[in-house]
Amino acid sequence: MGERVSILGNRVVRTEDPHLLLGEGGYVDSLDLPGALRVSFVRSTVPHAVIRSIDVSEARAMPGVVAVHTAAELDLGPFPPPAFFPHLDARFLRHPLARDRVRFVGEPVAVILAEDRYRGADAAEAVVVDYDPLPVLVDIEESAKEELLLFPEVGTNVGAVLDLPPVDGIFDGADVVVSQKMINRRMAPAPLEGRALAARWADGRLTLWASTQGVAGTKQTAMAIFGLDASAVRVIAADVGGGFGAKGGASPEELIVIWLALRHGGTVRWAESRSENLTGMTQARGQVQTVEIGATADGRIVGLRMDIMQEGGAYPDIGCGLPAMTMLMASGVYAIPKIGFTSRSYLTNTTPVGAFRGAGRPEAAYAIERTIDVLARRLGMDPAELRRRNFIAADAFPVVTSVGTSYDSGDYATALSRALAAAGYEDLRAEQARRREARSLKQLGIGMSCYVEITGAMPGPEPAQVEVNLDGSATVYTGSTPHGQGHLTSWAMVASDRLGIPMERIEVIHGDTDRVPDGGMTGGSRSAQTCGVVVGRAADKVVERARSLAADLLEASVDDVVLDTASGRFHVAGTPSVSVSWTDVTARAGTGLSAEDVFEPVGPTFPFGTNVSVVEVDMETGQVEVLRMVGCDDAGRLLNPMLAEGQLHGGLAAGIAQGLLEEIAYDAEGNPLTSTFADYSAISATELPSFELVHMETPTPLNELGAKGIGESGTVGATPCLVNAVVDALSHLGIEHLDMPTTPQRVWTAIRSARG
Repeated sequence: MGERVSILGNRVVRTEDPHLLLGEGGYVDSLDLPGALRVSFVRSTVPHAVIRSIDVSEARAMPGVVAVHTAAELDLGPFPPPAFFPHLDARFLRHPLARDRVRFVGEPVAVILAEDRYRGADAAEAVVVDYDPLPVLVDIEESAKEELLLFPEVGTNVGAVLDLPPVDGIFDGADVVVSQKMINRRMAPAPLEGRALAARWADGRLTLWASTQGVAGTKQTAMAIFGLDASAVRVIAADVGGGFGAKGGASPEELIVIWLALRHGGTVRWAESRSENLTGMTQARGQVQTVEIGATADGRIVGLRMDIMQEGGAYPDIGCGLPAMTMLMASGVYAIPKIGFTSRSYLTNTTPVGAFRGAGRPEAAYAIERTIDVLARRLGMDPAELRRRNFIAADAFPVVTSVGTSYDSGDYATALSRALAAAGYEDLRAEQARRREARSLKQLGIGMSCYVEITGAMPGPEPAQVEVNLDGSATVYTGSTPHGQGHLTSWAMVASDRLGIPMERIEVIHGDTDRVPDGGMTGGSRSAQTCGVVVGRAADKVVERARSLAADLLEASVDDVVLDTASGRFHVAGTPSVSVSWTDVTARAGTGLSAEDVFEPVGPTFPFGTNVSVVEVDMETGQVEVLRMVGCDDAGRLLNPMLAEGQLHGGLAAGIAQGLLEEIAYDAEGNPLTSTFADYSAISATELPSFELVHMETPTPLNELGAKGIGESGTVGATPCLVNAVVDALSHLGIEHLDMPTTPQRVWTAIRSARG
């Protein structure tokens, strides 16, 4: 028998890609659903107004139009902010279709059901809405004055409040206290596949084809809102063209699609346009941060104070609650004795803010790492050395920070050293000095950021089922809903490792509530440390059942029988020459062998790392070119380094995008200025370098795989790293800070201002 070598930790090519590369993807809008009617929405063209009347008579009379509905006919009650964050003010209610007033451009005010999307679009144009405009709030600092209220009946614009208890003497003992105000501008999640849903109501059963991050959650929402039994709802998600946190719950438009199917019967479907996506889907980030850090003259941090103003948009959504995640990570990688934290989330006449890759943790990293660089400059200290002097020590874990967050494991100093070595830090500083001496037109900037983030923070049990079939193949049934993470490959690897069955003989079933157990949402970088663990445990249970059958076949005690995973055969320990296979065992059972398990983590995990960015700034035009991005990202034990690198590539791209060019913008009257990809500068390969990744693994003790999350890590560290590099390139001009994104115009303006 061969020596056991685990498949885990190896670079295994993704098994889910061939059908996508061949154009066989099962996206919602590509599904063949004969006879399906198309849904179109009439959306508000003004940011804030009282609705005086809606005339749908012309639209209803148009050929091919089946129905037109307004809020008056929609027997769906208003819904409060999501319950995920308990500190959200539940008094703010949103109707699926605007009733009485609209609060942002793009808010749905009527819905059309037509024979095809073109007739639906024409009918939407024929709907006449009489608006009585109201004053508009776009800026959260204006919203904070509460001179104008979006919800007069509530009496405030504050959608959420989160404060830590006051801390006395935060800066006692400090020789230097620096304060920096920073703006995290809005971003668009911009998935390649926008929101899409098809719904069929037939024979007393609702079937949904959804572009979602969680089929179980989508089913539970439909059951709760429409009063349906579990047996009456089926949700299917085949392929999902990106989620990034923004498809974690049902949007108002999706609820209306379900209502239309129940009201009219048959099949209805909706897929939003790109302009609808950029104005209607929840947006991201939107924090104004004021951070103070106090330190001794030799660079020891004594305290930190962070005040957050969070954009909520027109209705409180998950975004209003995200300062809670920023607060949890307020200490970053540093041993900070005292931390003060306050936050307020404000409503404005803009698209609601929700979750997006990192969701509150990139904001925390940006607040700390940007201010650390300001502090280093004031102290006249190398930014790497200042960080080293304040790291939480590797032998201190597990450790509880000053804000009460319990970190599981970490080695921050080693990550910094490895990243700097890979970047050639000393040589880069020498080249920077040479260019400054020569007054080069293209100055070099070197930025770094050291981050820690929280993953697997969403509580709840995670189930899985593993079955070995009569022919010796295996099937894994998972409640996870993958949308690019590589779950089919990862879960097959875990099952193969435990069962000794080759990966190519293992099928992973997901995304169909009729076939899989109810799992949690795929988000928050939780899957490897929950779904991966429970797949392994279910596979172990199957092995234990098989051992007793193998013992009968081998005429031996079950305690003496082992599974040789290298060959996939059972034998008596020490006697591998006589063995039985999985097919022998299943034949003995007369059926496939199946087991289920449920796993609920004892707590979240905390991946960490260091990023180093090298940029070149054209001093005449303000153009920033990212030359290099080096990352040492530690997510514990990696199930598949190739998949981990793919996640890091996507995360780094999103983080660079925020720092370099992406920004959702509104004019002073609340009109969106970035409603197409012609206006919204989404990142592309043109602006990105080849990423340089440095390997490091610090296992977590919280699960047997030792795995932490990695899907958002790149995003958390990349943004402050990139901005630090741009500011570093300009620091010889006396520039200490530059707000994102670092567009040529913003950089050019800063250069000209610094030069007087």
